[in-house]
Amino acid sequence: MAPISFTSLFGTSGRRAVESIVPRRTFADVVLPAATRRALDLALAQVTQHDLIFNRWGLGERHPTGLALAFNFAGPPGTGKTICAEAIAHSLGRRLLLVRYAELESLWMGETPKNVAAIFRTAREERAVLLFDEADAIASRRSMTANHGFERESNTVVSVLLQELERFDGVVVFATNLAAMFDPAFERRIRTHVLFEMPGEAEREQIWRVQLHPARTPLAADVDFRALACRYEVSGGDIRNAVLKAALAAAAEPGADSAKRIHQRHFETGIEEVIAGKRVMRQSLFAEDPSVAADANLLVSAAATRVSRLVFYACAIAGIALLVAAVALITALLK
Repeated sequence: MAPISFTSLFGTSGRRAVESIVPRRTFADVVLPAATRRALDLALAQVTQHDLIFNRWGLGERHPTGLALAFNFAGPPGTGKTICAEAIAHSLGRRLLLVRYAELESLWMGETPKNVAAIFRTAREERAVLLFDEADAIASRRSMTANHGFERESNTVVSVLLQELERFDGVVVFATNLAAMFDPAFERRIRTHVLFEMPGEAEREQIWRVQLHPARTPLAADVDFRALACRYEVSGGDIRNAVLKAALAAAAEPGADSAKRIHQRHFETGIEEVIAGKRVMRQSLFAEDPSVAADANLLVSAAATRVSRLVFYACAIAGIALLVAAVALITALLK
């Protein structure tokens, strides 16, 4: 694969901002509620029948723009959005280009829109499926005032994204926990909205089972996945993390490896630790009413995105100002 020519391939945290993935997971690797699965089947049919509709049926001549198959995967974390995007790429035999916009956003004014354009150019050249993770950060509502530089930059990024979507004839998936933050202009460009809901009891039981190898994982006789599914109303991502914790706890116990088994208590402890960790992350200064806390967290998350941009651009401007002042001082001393 040709190298991706982005100004900043790695974000400020060191995480890779753009990652090219050879998809390995399929729809068989994810357990979804029936309504979500039907919506995904329809989305995939739009991809497979795209050539028939727009080329052989001639609609491409009447609709030369907006050919991108843009999907919005919206729902809580851990409900399978990323896996399903990978499954779509796998079904099409294409690479998956995963974009973490929070990491891609450049400190320097004007560079982020260039990075966005470069992403679409690479996806076009490689015929890759594009996945924008935490898409609310890039597709957020444009400011009507744009009095500050960071607001103008944000507006420019959204405008560039919309222009690229108009020209792009591939598959784009926007994954988000905050779909309400999307700019209204995305509404007509997104072909299908898929809601990823929390799994029900039957789905949770199946998710517990598929996380384990059917023949090689040593389970004790007291393991009861139905009881776990009934007791803990959690996401598939939470169950995955709990299974890994349970396996680690069982493997760390003393004794011969051949005698070790994963017991029900290991799974219960693992999921309790996952739930406790999420509870810590949901700490809020607002009222303890769960609905109030949830709304507050949504507002804080949205505000944090804007504040981080402001801080980055303020630091950049301050740095440039200091550099200019230093140059002026040196020039004055040399005269």
